Amino acid sequence: MSAKAHPKIIVVRKVAAGHDEEHGGAWKVAYADFVTAMMALFIVLWLLSASEKVQKAVGGYFQDPTGKGRQTGTTTAGVGETLTLNQSELEKLKERIEQAMRQVPAFRDLENQIRITITAEGLRIDLLETKRGLFFETGIPTPTTAGRELLELLGRQLLTLPNKVAIEGHTDSTPYGRADYSNWELSADRANSARRILLESGMDESRISQVRGFADQRLLFKNEPKNPSNRRISIIVRNVGLDQQEEAAAQSKPEVQKTGTKPSPAAQPAASATKASNPGTSSGAPNSAPAAVVAAAPKK
Repeated sequence: MSAKAHPKIIVVRKVAAGHDEEHGGAWKVAYADFVTAMMALFIVLWLLSASEKVQKAVGGYFQDPTGKGRQTGTTTAGVGETLTLNQSELEKLKERIEQAMRQVPAFRDLENQIRITITAEGLRIDLLETKRGLFFETGIPTPTTAGRELLELLGRQLLTLPNKVAIEGHTDSTPYGRADYSNWELSADRANSARRILLESGMDESRISQVRGFADQRLLFKNEPKNPSNRRISIIVRNVGLDQQEEAAAQSKPEVQKTGTKPSPAAQPAASATKASNPGTSSGAPNSAPAAVVAAAPKK
């Protein structure tokens, strides 16, 4: 052979196998939907078997997921009532009342004795007394001219709101000086006088939620119990839903263990031992007599 034989060239062509349609990623979406549906099913089953308290708590979360709705006035949290007056609305109401009060001719003399604050219960308006008596005559539940005028103004400003109103009466620690009439009666009577003025100004009677008399139990200046400003009337514009929460908490019945249940296995041997130690008793007679004898003190 005159020439060398050339090596044979072998070309291998690899063809990438494509996935069939049934092997795509669509099954992941379907599987995710299935897992979500199963989770929702188990949540519903859990809620159906949960107590009413838990159901209301979960419902309250979905009504107010941000937690801005305040749940106050009750020790039972999460009763499902979302309060509609938030911080900004309370601020607007506060500004509106302050602006209306500035229209009163004697407001300059009363400005330092009026406190408007936002609390967990709602908007609180405190009318602080002076030594000579500013809103009520000294020692009696009769309002002064300025006190009546201011309470009527507050009543007109609160007419358009759906909120319930609570009225509180407070005194200082100075004794009243009568055996048949104390600071308790005076604080309650002044709060009731304020209630009547609010009703006369056009407020519906159903709007009055509570009338409270605290005497000197909630002093504004605790270091000065006889400070005249501890004598005050407080008008509270309560958050919407707060009364329903308190009513639901009051009506909730605590779980009581049923009587007539069988004693635990640990208690049965003790009962048998007691019965054996008193052979004189019949099978149906109670063993309370020997216990009484043991508990009795020995005679001297």
